[in-house]
Amino acid sequence: MLLLEYAFDGNLTGGVYTCWRSCFVPREILMTHIDFKKKISFARLRTSGSDIHHAFESDRGMIINSTPIRRLQQKTQVFPLERNSAVRSRLTHSLEVQQVGRSIVQSIFEQLSNGQMNEYGLTGLERAIESLVEVACLIHDMGTPPFGHCGEDAINRWFKENLPHLAPIKALYESHPDSMLEPIIHELIHFDGNAQAIRLVQSLHRFNLTYSQAASVLKYTRPGTGYKIQVPDDKNYLTKKVGFYITEKYYIDSMMLELEMAQYCRHPLSYIMEAADDISYSLADLEDAVEKRILSLETLKAHLEVTFHQLEPENRAIKAAETFQSVLNDIYQAAQYDEINPVHKFFIYLRVEMVQPLVKHAAHQFIHNIHQVYHGNLNRALLEDHSQFHALTETFKNIAFNYVFNNPEVETLELQGYKIIGGLLSEYRPLLELTQDEFQILVNKNGHNNSIERRFFNKLSRGHVAAYQLALKNNDVGITDTKLWEFYLRCRLLQDYVSGMTDQFAFDEYKILIVSN
Repeated sequence: MLLLEYAFDGNLTGGVYTCWRSCFVPREILMTHIDFKKKISFARLRTSGSDIHHAFESDRGMIINSTPIRRLQQKTQVFPLERNSAVRSRLTHSLEVQQVGRSIVQSIFEQLSNGQMNEYGLTGLERAIESLVEVACLIHDMGTPPFGHCGEDAINRWFKENLPHLAPIKALYESHPDSMLEPIIHELIHFDGNAQAIRLVQSLHRFNLTYSQAASVLKYTRPGTGYKIQVPDDKNYLTKKVGFYITEKYYIDSMMLELEMAQYCRHPLSYIMEAADDISYSLADLEDAVEKRILSLETLKAHLEVTFHQLEPENRAIKAAETFQSVLNDIYQAAQYDEINPVHKFFIYLRVEMVQPLVKHAAHQFIHNIHQVYHGNLNRALLEDHSQFHALTETFKNIAFNYVFNNPEVETLELQGYKIIGGLLSEYRPLLELTQDEFQILVNKNGHNNSIERRFFNKLSRGHVAAYQLALKNNDVGITDTKLWEFYLRCRLLQDYVSGMTDQFAFDEYKILIVSN
């Protein structure tokens, strides 16, 4: 095993904050001792069972058999439109994250004494927590659009540039104060895969997951419309990105009340899901880069040695860097004995030596910061603790950023993705130029409309259209102006459709609608 020292700097003081809803969680509840049974619940928005394990198995079944999970097999992790099956898709990445998440949970329970498990209300919950974390790891990338973060940027830039010029929004500006429109516009130009995952499981597919399962995926706790909210400094990490949209606000409010989650605070299991993702993707991206011959094994080894030495905390830099270099040399030399695939063997050995210490450290951090983790106000990721383990994950991430993501081949693929997403949104723009009445004619299939708008509308997902209609009918978010609410939902409908595409489907649609013209 990699011989790195543990360094802890956690503050064990749990905070007290006002609950998200107006019917706030009383202060005395938040100040009680830790009891994870309050966070691991089979309660759902619509009906609840009476057996916690059956409830979580039901969640697992719904997710594993869902369409959004199947689509992940055709969304690539780093290299868009990649046909080499050895390179990771979002699905294979999620399976790897799932395994790491499972290992972290097991490590937590191995490190806890029986007395601690009783004290924290964890006795008998290992199987339930393991299931919740595994499924959260499967879900975590579900809302990612085609072409990953580049796809997110393309959606946001298109709406930022085009939204002010659309006929319905110009009409709304003429009759409404800016203060009413700005929060909605802000949300529409801040599409985020994390928030879209919550939208998928709740509003688009109506999985009716247990609150505990959905909360385990809620990585960020800022609402999309909360752009002017003054977030406390000790919540800046937890709120640095949009966590959910206004369409899911009622659900999030109910979830936070049921699980006694204070404002801007997470569910404790989301920290494990995040750590599993951090451990998995940073190393996986490097393996894919070597598989694609963007980096050679020798070049990667040199980058690892230099970067870790630069990032390692100064008080232990020499010792740790020497240990890290020694481990890398041993791994590299051992891999050379494989006459068929030394690259594959190198990453097997590297994963054995690096992942297990990171898993144990994440578990250590969970336990060491148990009060803040339980209350959801630990304002950082578990691995971001300025330790040698933090330096190790940052080493992998920095090399990926500096030598993989900036590679000309990768940048070209990302530019193609950006062009495809922007081009598709421009083609579907006529649907956003219609008045509410005109669009409802399409929705209700009234008359024999052979317009271009009808043809574009017919290509939309029937499920997404049904979700649009249901949200329009059941307005529970407090937007009383029907025209504003309808136009917001129409924009969201188009974002749902495009973000749900696979890389290849988006490319095929682009070729059909644009290249062939």
